[in-house]
Amino acid sequence: MQISKERILITGVSSGLGHGLAKCYLNMGAKVYGCSRRSPEELIERGLNFCALDLSQQAKSEPDFSQWIKEVESFDLVILNAGVLGKIKDMQDCSIEELKETMEVNVWCNKWILDTCFSGGRNIKQVIGISSGASLSGSRGWNGYSLSKAALNMMIKLYSRECPSTHFASFAPGLVDTAMQDYMTNLPEDPRYAPIEILKAAKGTELMPSGDECAKKLIDAFPRLLENDSGEYADIRKL
Repeated sequence: MQISKERILITGVSSGLGHGLAKCYLNMGAKVYGCSRRSPEELIERGLNFCALDLSQQAKSEPDFSQWIKEVESFDLVILNAGVLGKIKDMQDCSIEELKETMEVNVWCNKWILDTCFSGGRNIKQVIGISSGASLSGSRGWNGYSLSKAALNMMIKLYSRECPSTHFASFAPGLVDTAMQDYMTNLPEDPRYAPIEILKAAKGTELMPSGDECAKKLIDAFPRLLENDSGEYADIRKL
């Protein structure tokens, strides 16, 4: 795969899948732009163009983001990876404020990121929103996460209608061993939330690869998304 001259923007690069994607692309010679709250020093030393942003705080972060990419004329790939899980509990037990916090990172920050990226006529070849099977399954307990990922899927579809020269996809990466999984697999057994036991069984096996391992599979799969209609949802387990 020839990407040595490509410009790639990735959100949420301090750990997990985003860190793995940035690391792989840097190793392949791409020009990688990454943002997150915490600084990934290892990646910065490797050449990552980094901007510290708290994506839950639009008023502060949007102007900083705009200034950061001001001189970038185009992106070959934008990966909207940053996301939060929230607490596993019933929807009736979730406050509106909790749901708003999840939506802010998983949906609304992606809107202003895309709007800023497209401003000034900037060309973008491909946009991928990292989604989840939870966006379709509606499993009990995944409340704000499922809501937000379903909304992300639709937002990606809507942008694809407005920006026909860019290919959009929402893409579920399957199970990835991240801090989210650490939280879920340490929860006590609860028959209301059956998927937790599946996650516990998968952790530490090839069914739940590390961020680095998953990143390699995703990078191989991203070009195949271009064969689908723009705006469609895909799952790596079915691609």
